[in-house]
Amino acid sequence: MRVVIQRVSEASVTVEGRIIGQIQKGLMVLVGIVNEDDSADIEWLSNKIVNMRIFEDEQGVMNKSLLEAGGSILLVSQFTLHASTKKGNRPSYIAAAKPDVSIPLYEAMIQQLEKDLGAPIQTGQFGADMKVGLINDGPVTISIDSKNKE
Repeated sequence: MRVVIQRVSEASVTVEGRIIGQIQKGLMVLVGIVNEDDSADIEWLSNKIVNMRIFEDEQGVMNKSLLEAGGSILLVSQFTLHASTKKGNRPSYIAAAKPDVSIPLYEAMIQQLEKDLGAPIQTGQFGADMKVGLINDGPVTISIDSKNKE
């Protein structure tokens, strides 16, 4: 499972002209799922996301987690995070899990994040043509792959 995390001052997802998910201060999280992903990947990433110290403390140092900063999460499924660009100029998305695998894992990720955050999160709409808007705060953008824990 691969995520791109962006610290935001605001973010939203619009489908067919209607806002379906929206947050103020918090994290915009894009998630890409592969067939090999499982509950261990979800638990590890969720813990990382809510506890990563990327929010500023009183001295202006990135020393607070999302939990400590009182922020929100907007989670959006994005299969293109697993694009392969080895050959040619057209990315291949063959590594991305098909909906029968990825939808249950995406839903499990939502539940795990809500459990770890202790609050509901906002989401996009799986498989929809989404328009994502955000103001990246910092900018702070971090990518994490649960199969390559660096």
